[in-house]
Amino acid sequence: MKILHLDSTDSYLSSELEKLGFENSFDFKSTKKKIENLIFPFNGIIIRSRIKIDKSLINKAINLKFIARFGSGLENIDLDYANKKNIKIISAPEGNSNAVAEHALGMLLSLMNNIPNAHKEIINGIWNRESNRGFELKNKTIGLIGYGNTGKSFAKILSGFNVKTIFYDLKSKLEDNYAKEVSIKEIQKNADVISLHTSLTNEAFHIINKTFIDKCNKPFWLINTARGQCINTKDLITGIKQNKILGAALDVLEFEKNSFEKLSLILNSNTDLIELMKSKKIIITPHIAGWTYESKINLSKVVLNKIKKLI
Repeated sequence: MKILHLDSTDSYLSSELEKLGFENSFDFKSTKKKIENLIFPFNGIIIRSRIKIDKSLINKAINLKFIARFGSGLENIDLDYANKKNIKIISAPEGNSNAVAEHALGMLLSLMNNIPNAHKEIINGIWNRESNRGFELKNKTIGLIGYGNTGKSFAKILSGFNVKTIFYDLKSKLEDNYAKEVSIKEIQKNADVISLHTSLTNEAFHIINKTFIDKCNKPFWLINTARGQCINTKDLITGIKQNKILGAALDVLEFEKNSFEKLSLILNSNTDLIELMKSKKIIITPHIAGWTYESKINLSKVVLNKIKKLI
């Protein structure tokens, strides 16, 4: 069987696939149109997010048996059409869920304790303890939106901090020993921290917006390690200015390109992005929550094992 790798992954994955008898090909630069012209001989493709796998491409992939996503989130694949064509879909959210959870915790603690701002001040010769006084996690209520692999991993890590963790998910009966299932209204009523762990679905698009923020009973810290488009950036900025949001830690931005490799807008051309960069109440990292050395090999192993089950 022939596999086309459309994004870089890890050499472990390709070498192990070769041992199984797969013929690996690699194309990390060609446009979608060019990929459509060369896709027909391949039985499998491995992607991250660079190429959108839509109806047009699937129709050209006449020998395709599976699409493997090296990571989580399947919004760049036409799942309904792939299913119609009997193409199996593989994803690996469990491969980097711990990495995302640890990153979310690190961002939350940094945000609540003003660590990035204090560091910048010290570099500039400012030693100000009182203005950088922080808050403790202990006894806070953490509200998770989305309780899949990353949500569960985050709740497990939080269990050591003597917090109350609640979650809302479109799926029911996901409750476990680490978090209690509640309605979205209960999260808005009780949460001191709201953390996003949802895929980018129609329901999740701009789920954090003015309406949502205005319905929250108290100011809260916001964490997003999911997808940038889950947050309406303008409404986030307004919420920060109105002190309805105490601070935000963002590993993902609404302005990212589909590949997640760069911003889709030039920095000085977008006022919302400039506002995010300037705010002392916002921490931003470049979509690296699930991008650890360990997760890279874990993702490879998960994808490999799922491919093995197909053959």
